[in-house]
Amino acid sequence: MLFRFLAIAWVCAAAQMAFTDDAPLNVDGVFPGMTVYAPGLGSDSETGIGALIPWADKLWAVGYVAHIKGQGIGLYEVSDDMTMRLHPESVTGTFANRMVHWETGQVVIGPHVIDAKGQVRTIEMLKDHRLTATARHLKHPDLLAYFLTMEGLLFETDLKTLETRQLADLVKELGIEGQPHFKACFSAQGRVVVANNTYEEEEYQGKRSGGCLAEWDGKKWKVLERNPFVEVSGKQNPRAGSRYGNTLYATGWCKSCAVLRVLHEGEWSRYLLPKASQAYDHTWNTEWMRIREAQTERYLMDLHGLFYELPPLVYGGKVWGIRPICTHLRIVPDFCCWRGLFVMAGDQTDNAVGQPQSGLWFGNIDALWQMGKPKGWGGPWQDTAVAPNVPSDPYLMTGFDKKCLHLRHDSPGKVQVVAEVDFLGDGTWSRYSTFEVAAGEYLHHEFPDGYSAHWIRFRCDIGCKATAYLVYS
Repeated sequence: MLFRFLAIAWVCAAAQMAFTDDAPLNVDGVFPGMTVYAPGLGSDSETGIGALIPWADKLWAVGYVAHIKGQGIGLYEVSDDMTMRLHPESVTGTFANRMVHWETGQVVIGPHVIDAKGQVRTIEMLKDHRLTATARHLKHPDLLAYFLTMEGLLFETDLKTLETRQLADLVKELGIEGQPHFKACFSAQGRVVVANNTYEEEEYQGKRSGGCLAEWDGKKWKVLERNPFVEVSGKQNPRAGSRYGNTLYATGWCKSCAVLRVLHEGEWSRYLLPKASQAYDHTWNTEWMRIREAQTERYLMDLHGLFYELPPLVYGGKVWGIRPICTHLRIVPDFCCWRGLFVMAGDQTDNAVGQPQSGLWFGNIDALWQMGKPKGWGGPWQDTAVAPNVPSDPYLMTGFDKKCLHLRHDSPGKVQVVAEVDFLGDGTWSRYSTFEVAAGEYLHHEFPDGYSAHWIRFRCDIGCKATAYLVYS
């Protein structure tokens, strides 16, 4: 009996050793063998991973290069033994789109359409375009889908025949100035919403407004805001429905802060959030900051260097429960859960510092809390023209430790600035304090340790150019 036990133990140990010897190298959730890289010569570009999606028992990833300049990357499939292969249907290009289309039993990623058995087809008409998003069709969601390019071309594709036709040139439709750089497209509540993130020094100086958030009802385009926007997302139900308003979120930024727009029951609202880094303040530097259903009915939002927990539902038309998780330096073009692991894509090295390459990170979703304590800065006003007694948009206050407010204005007389807080997040505002700021004076206020409300907003008693800026640390 003892001999039999020892024999079994030896076989198990040997099997474990063999598995360990053959297992791919894993360094804190990074598998170097899964690196997506381009040849060292001939690729004057970056090599990012633009989209991830679990499907047909695999994790699928699609790479992107800048301006379709580069070679050697494309569509990848990752197996449960943590090995990755470049699929034979691969096309090197600039792709960051993905969508499940349950009606035809397929997923879209890049210019590829993959069925439930893992069979891959390629949309020939789209493979030479920089695909930034795929969205559900307004009239024929059972068969068609929209594709948006970074240049603002909108297509519709029959996902059975792959027949494709161009519908619009959004640069012309929306009057986009500067370099167009569309980043997102999503359909909900009877409309398609698109985001363009054009932002350079002309936008910072107020000389141009190239960024844009816009919507289309199938007939007419409407500009919602002339600021750079990077993401539009919502609940991706198997079939479009109206339960709980089918809430849609859009994220972007302005000179003073990050911006969150919310479409609920056909009505838009606007909220403001801090920036964790100024490094994202450029057309090129955002790289598809996402809102995703990371786990079942658990949403994450990545915006300007901060990960947030985002509520998937809106009650009473008010957004409550946005909570910062961490600050980070990583470029995260996409993230998802696969086989119990939280997976983050990357865009990590371009040709400026060597061979272009990027990798994936696999880990526990709760590890995000250890990436970096939430910090940031921003505010509703930065030398902004404000009208008398008109409140600013709500600015996020919860989830940060130390809070300091900075105030100034350009009025020749004193100005009373009222700070109001919404500590329940339901749109009920209470006065926190009134600050009297003399002409030419700068005033700051440090909130008590431990003090927080969900939202804060400001109003002035007279019209002027004012700054209300908060630093959270």
